[in-house]
Amino acid sequence: MNSNIINRLEVLVKKMYYIHQRFKIYSTFALLYHEEPLSVIELSKYVRLSDQFMPLDSNHYFIIFAFTAQDDAYKASQNIIYRLDKHFHSDDGCFIAVDSFDVNKSPQSVLNRLKQILIQTRKESYSRVETEDILER
Repeated sequence: MNSNIINRLEVLVKKMYYIHQRFKIYSTFALLYHEEPLSVIELSKYVRLSDQFMPLDSNHYFIIFAFTAQDDAYKASQNIIYRLDKHFHSDDGCFIAVDSFDVNKSPQSVLNRLKQILIQTRKESYSRVETEDILER
């Protein structure tokens, strides 16, 4: 990942932390993996307007479910997978990792945990959306 992407990710995470500290509003971070390359325009059709996303590479997107608690972000993630499955006529090429919101985590730590959750999800989950709970199994 190049430094521009890392810097942008840091700004987005810190922005959500600021919003939480200032207004006591939570957001949830997620990492989407899609086997087939997925354009920003294609993904924008399936993500809520209030959410933000950023491509990390041709197969991974960092998603911020703004103003959304983890349970609701989990449901939104399931909806994204359903819509992408329908769009690509596939039912196994998309996974989403969802992590709890913690202002004590550095932006790099947020990304690393999401990657760990995603790895475990792709290895051993029956579900294609998982939270950090999968790391404790």
